[in-house]
Amino acid sequence: MNAAGGVWQGGGRRIALYEVGMRDGLQAETAFVPTDEKIALIDALADAGMRKIEATAFVSPQAIPALRDASAVLRAIGRRPGVIYSALVPNAGGAERAIDAGADEMNLVMSASESHNLANLKMTRAQSFEALSGVSRIAHQARVRVNISLSCSFGCPMEGDMSEATVLDGCARFIEQFGAQGVTLCDTTGMAYPGQVFALTCALRARWPGTELTLHFHDTRGMGLANVMAAIDAGATRFDVSLGGLGGCPYAPGASGNVCSEGIAHALECMGYDTGIDLALLIAAAQRLPALVGHAIPSQIVQAGRRLDVHPPPSDLDAIRARARAHAHTRPRPRA
Repeated sequence: MNAAGGVWQGGGRRIALYEVGMRDGLQAETAFVPTDEKIALIDALADAGMRKIEATAFVSPQAIPALRDASAVLRAIGRRPGVIYSALVPNAGGAERAIDAGADEMNLVMSASESHNLANLKMTRAQSFEALSGVSRIAHQARVRVNISLSCSFGCPMEGDMSEATVLDGCARFIEQFGAQGVTLCDTTGMAYPGQVFALTCALRARWPGTELTLHFHDTRGMGLANVMAAIDAGATRFDVSLGGLGGCPYAPGASGNVCSEGIAHALECMGYDTGIDLALLIAAAQRLPALVGHAIPSQIVQAGRRLDVHPPPSDLDAIRARARAHAHTRPRPRA
């Protein structure tokens, strides 16, 4: 049941899924995925229907060695028409590199929580605002889109709940002062729950109806899909997803990965929503991940298949059927 008391039925409504696994997922892996494999995965995701792909991050190779090939990846991808190729950019140097490599969008990240911002970015929130204002100016001069991702929008593992006012105040500076075209509210450590998601989504959409709102959920506590549905019920239409369910957060012990691309696409398809995703192609891309990252992936769809994927019956099913029919007359009939 949704928040209005009805049954969720998509009715063909369009929901956009934005792939972040090539950055948010791979950055958490110890294995380095070869550059040509990253390029092939990004091209496969575009072919599967992803309209925005966060392809990489222009960060220090010492900090995140898994993404040390950011420029090479962004230069070599296939550039499918209509697809936005985004890159996470932490500072002015990263912005220049992203522009030079041809990023369509810069994703700027800071936290709604002071403690998480210090732990994750080694800066106070005030320092992050100042640094990202300079990145935003560089992006606007280069006519590159800007999206701001606000980490810990639904709770901080060190501070607990984030107030709605704190989150909206953070969004206001980026939207009203920096001119960000999009805002992503991030459930960085899987602390969100549906009622909270519904309320915050409604509040942001009411205050900035012209801003592109994206929701970014983790499935740490098993509420990822429920949170997606609560946000849809509040009018949201854009969601970050991660191929294979890869991802996590180093500052939240036990935090599992992002909501799974193929899992969310499968669920929405079952409910009649239009994601524009070719699910077979998306699953095929996810099936390549275990060999690349060196371990099994969380994806339940890769493990169990789609809802209506059928399996061969037991080889002796005909014999079982014949025996059942032969003994049918010996079974006692139920009394009226």
